[in-house]
Amino acid sequence: MRAQVLETFKQPYTFRTDILPPPPPEGYEMLDRVLAASSCHVDAVFASGAMQQHLPRVGLHEFAGTVEAKLWARKPPRSPKPQDSLGASWGDEPGCGVWCPRAANLGLTRDGGFQEYCLVDVRQVARVLDSEGARMRAVDVAPLMSIAIIDAAGGLGHLGVQFAAKLGWDVTAVDTTPALVVLKDVVAELGDDGRNVTVVDALNESVENIKKRPFGDAPQGCEGEKACDASLVLPDSQSAFDFGMGVLKSHGTCVCVSFPKDGWRFKPGGLVFRHIKLLGVLTGCNGQLQAMVNFAVENGVRAKVRTYPLEKLNNLVEDYHHGVGGKVVVDMTLES
Repeated sequence: MRAQVLETFKQPYTFRTDILPPPPPEGYEMLDRVLAASSCHVDAVFASGAMQQHLPRVGLHEFAGTVEAKLWARKPPRSPKPQDSLGASWGDEPGCGVWCPRAANLGLTRDGGFQEYCLVDVRQVARVLDSEGARMRAVDVAPLMSIAIIDAAGGLGHLGVQFAAKLGWDVTAVDTTPALVVLKDVVAELGDDGRNVTVVDALNESVENIKKRPFGDAPQGCEGEKACDASLVLPDSQSAFDFGMGVLKSHGTCVCVSFPKDGWRFKPGGLVFRHIKLLGVLTGCNGQLQAMVNFAVENGVRAKVRTYPLEKLNNLVEDYHHGVGGKVVVDMTLES
């Protein structure tokens, strides 16, 4: 079968047609026919060698497809059926879920979605619904909060802007790349939901000025209260982290998604005297994944997608590093 294989770190993928199909499913596994494979920042980090896993490896941990074959020793609740459309995330370990230190990860420790067929764990997939989606069960979602999303024009960021806007939040959408054009299109397409979204070019504005745009001038003595309740830091740069901390109000929460190899530096005074909470996140549990998909279907959350055939994966990688914005996706149905 066709596949794109990373054989050497910091080198292009190798397109191969001699890859053997996966073995029959075992345990909680099922065989997924991959139809769309969405590249992620983690794939770039892995390909750079920063995560030090073994090669060769078929990369990618975010993909969608249909069920080809299933086999599980103990049938999970609401298990999918053959030909169901599914989205797969990267976890593969019972018990403590995605946080388990022994968890296998698609595209990292196990072959992922840059191939025609892939084995996935049924406990880490979600049905991709049509327009008749179910209602979302919002868990741990605060009403009417304000959030800053750093790298808001990227693949994850532009989706986060839509989710937050459709939840009725005030959104400060921050970017520094030419993909700001994509972000502005996203906000325009939100219609009334986009009225509380402020698009910011952080290269040309200071944090203090940016906070004034949605919140206005703070009264003397209340400077720590006119800012965002939360910030979502998607890039792995120190400047992005500093911005994410600086845009918060007192008692705010900085949510970190990236994991730079050399870490981040932070000022302890910001945590102590402003009572800032740092929160790290990975992928959600299966129920959260399904709720997110349901919400996206029902509320019209749509990715800005640029597609490539599998044979052109290295062109996708090049465009990603140039910051084209939105999601860059391998469409398995396209011919080169």
